Amino acid sequence: MRSWKTSLISSGLLLCAASALAACTPGEADADRPASSRDFPLPDRPVSPGGSTAFSNEIQRDSVNEAKVVMDLARISEGMTVADIGAGDGYYTVRLAQRVGSSGRVLAGDIDPEVIQKLGLRVERERLENVSIKLGTPDDPRLPENSFDRIFLVHMYHEVSEPYAFLWRLRPALREGGKVIVVDVDRSTGEHGMPPELLFCEFAAVGFRLSQFVRKPELQGYYAQFEASGGRPGPEAIVPCRMSSEADTE
Repeated sequence: MRSWKTSLISSGLLLCAASALAACTPGEADADRPASSRDFPLPDRPVSPGGSTAFSNEIQRDSVNEAKVVMDLARISEGMTVADIGAGDGYYTVRLAQRVGSSGRVLAGDIDPEVIQKLGLRVERERLENVSIKLGTPDDPRLPENSFDRIFLVHMYHEVSEPYAFLWRLRPALREGGKVIVVDVDRSTGEHGMPPELLFCEFAAVGFRLSQFVRKPELQGYYAQFEASGGRPGPEAIVPCRMSSEADTE
């Protein structure tokens, strides 16, 4: 999995949101949240524990053409500007850089300084002159506004503990017609996955609409594509999504 991980996981959030036995009050839960997230609602779901920064072996992923399938679905072409958030070891960063070419740009983001350092070394070693690196925070990818044709969130969204703050701050980074690409697995968020219905709901709550959804074996899961729709709601106007009992217990 990506390294949008341990620093994203709030023990108060997990106890309050995932367990009916928890006796937490909203104030107690907020005490364990970043101050910058407290204007946003708590998500009603557990968060996957952090793990390796690699989803799986790059050779294995290339053997089923994973990156090519995703980039083709996203219609990545030469000259585009793309953000790879939760970039980890750089599997998509490297392949996106090759696809967009010298006239395009890729920004690779992560929240782990060690991961960022290793990724920077890889970028230098492979001489990827169209790639830049960005250190984000658990609730803010820190992307420049009106800058990206595509924003990739591959096998990492289930590790985001503040999805409403995260998506709210991500949205202005899209150019007109820009799209957010999510690749994930259809299983419980506590088991390194994201039920599609919950994904759709969380994006819709922040003003995105689903424009494409595809299940493919090459992805070991699904591909979902979103576009900004209407105005961005204020943090206080965001209505949090509720997990179904099935999603909570799977």
